[in-house]
Amino acid sequence: MRLANLARRHALPLGFLAVLAPLALLLALQYRWLVKLDQTSALAQQKQLDNYLEGVAADVKWLYSTKMERALNLPSPLFTEGKLEKVAYFFRKETPPGVRRLLAASFAGPEKGELRHFDPKAGCWYEPGWSDEERAIWIAISPWSTQAHKGAPLEKTSLVVEERDPRSRILLFPITDETSQVVGITGLILDEAHFRTAVLPAAIEHALPKYFGGHPADDFVVTVRDRGGVLVYTTDPKRRLREEAKKPFSLVFTDWTMGLASRHATIAEVAHRSFGVNIGLSALLATVLLGGVVLALRSASRAVKLSAMKSDFVSNVSHELRTPLASIRVFGELLRLGRVESLERAREYGEYIETESRRLTQLINNILDFSSIESGRKSYHFEQADLGEVVAETLKTFEVRLRQSGFVIRFERPAAPLPPVQLDAGAIAQSLSNLLDNAVKYSNGGKEIAVAVAREGGWVTVAVTDRGCGIPRDEQRKIFDRFHRVSTGLVHDVKGSGLGLAIVRHIVEAHQGRVTVESKVGEGSTFAIWLPIDAAAEAAAAGDALPAGAPQNA
Repeated sequence: MRLANLARRHALPLGFLAVLAPLALLLALQYRWLVKLDQTSALAQQKQLDNYLEGVAADVKWLYSTKMERALNLPSPLFTEGKLEKVAYFFRKETPPGVRRLLAASFAGPEKGELRHFDPKAGCWYEPGWSDEERAIWIAISPWSTQAHKGAPLEKTSLVVEERDPRSRILLFPITDETSQVVGITGLILDEAHFRTAVLPAAIEHALPKYFGGHPADDFVVTVRDRGGVLVYTTDPKRRLREEAKKPFSLVFTDWTMGLASRHATIAEVAHRSFGVNIGLSALLATVLLGGVVLALRSASRAVKLSAMKSDFVSNVSHELRTPLASIRVFGELLRLGRVESLERAREYGEYIETESRRLTQLINNILDFSSIESGRKSYHFEQADLGEVVAETLKTFEVRLRQSGFVIRFERPAAPLPPVQLDAGAIAQSLSNLLDNAVKYSNGGKEIAVAVAREGGWVTVAVTDRGCGIPRDEQRKIFDRFHRVSTGLVHDVKGSGLGLAIVRHIVEAHQGRVTVESKVGEGSTFAIWLPIDAAAEAAAAGDALPAGAPQNA
């Protein structure tokens, strides 16, 4: 309590401390990180260069794998129904630049074994003479011809690259029918000159800004060398710099290697100048500071909300206290003034007074119990008991009030005796009373309440079901919070302290149980209390119930 009072008195300084402490810590971490950055800058920049080369290679791979595969993936009936001549239409329509020759071969149908060559510049078929390139084509397609002859199904069709002859880089795509049998093949031979003059510059220019920003072309030189180490491309023909990072291409031109070199500084010097990360850390610090402000505002908002809830609580409790007190005073005055016509009427007035006094007692008990819960002084006296008997006794105390209000209560008990439960009978009775009181308050004209006691696996449950106004789904998690009352509908219009369900949850959780709610707006609600069965007591009771001489379990 002393610490809580101290915290309330010094809330503002503590709030500033909560913001300044992490800020100072982050500043210290930032300084330490910058020191380490100088020590490890070379490694970091090397990784950046490697990532850039990986990005260029990925761009090249994507370009060839997508565009070339789209050009070569043709319908299988062209190869099985003797329509190889019509392949030229698709080649004219889909062939991207950078292709020196296209080819199509059929392994099925009337044109089985036929290989045709297509000139993309002339846009027609042609008959090439025998050459090293022609020999490379036949070597590349022969395994597919063999597979088609064997009739083995192809599990997956994808682009195949043949680069055994670097002068003739061939891309093949097997054509399969509906049974996954290879019925033909299409292919193309890449134009190396187009790769050097168009594909490489575009990929390099596209990737540089993504990895380095600013004016990367002024800071870095990209080179490409063939399998013999001969320079075939560079972004700066006038300068020869030592490559600081190297990476081969993937998919096509895999025997060529890219290199990256810095124009003006070494890797460590470039990394040392790249303190854009420092700006990021400053932004992070600002975010933390902003988070502290937001946290402070949120705390203030919660305090204001709690204050308003407490004010509503005082107002509602005052109304709840006045209602039974007014009824008690009225009936008491009638009895004092002798305006009682018969003994039966006096007994009726007495029942009203008793009912209202019980209602008043329940409200006061809720307030006192809540105070004990908040201060941590609430204690329970657990003993073995029959939950069904506790529920039955509690319903008797509500009998007069329910009858006066016109309610009918239906009590359902299981046919078999319930297993024993360790519980505080008074606390469980109070929880059930709060649930019944809510069922009456929010009945919305429905005069029937069902109370059911049952066993569910290792639990004993007591459920209270009404036919009232129901609770919206988004409010069902909040109704067990202290002072919370549903903000819309009939539930909001009924006066209450906002403590009943909070006390129910505390009591049930103290019994190692749980409380659940199922509700639909306009159809009613079911609140259920779940209490764990005393397994040891149940086993002992089962043993006592065995007949004399019966074997006992070990």
